[in-house]
Amino acid sequence: MMIQVIKSKLHRVSVTEANLNYIGSVTIDEDLMDAANLIEGEKVQIVNNNNGERIETYAIKGARSSGMICLNGAAARKFQPGDIVIIMSYALMDFEEAKQFKPVIVFPDTASNKILK
Repeated sequence: MMIQVIKSKLHRVSVTEANLNYIGSVTIDEDLMDAANLIEGEKVQIVNNNNGERIETYAIKGARSSGMICLNGAAARKFQPGDIVIIMSYALMDFEEAKQFKPVIVFPDTASNKILK
């Protein structure tokens, strides 16, 4: 049996931009992507702590050390700069493997989106 489990999580980052005129996705600071073990093109779920919205999209690399979290395309209608969000990705794995798996969870500074040391 295969199940989906949480693989990566950026917990409580701030939206820095919302770009309605982009075709879709979320742009994430490459430092944050590396820390959370996310790759470009990976499917992510984003939940908005400010208004309860949830979307699924894919990640694209933003400028390293920029703190960027930019919701692009239609998501710009549901996520605004300053909103606090959680970004998650999931992995499909064997049930027994999943019991042992440990996700990568990153708790950046919410104000700057910088990784806390």
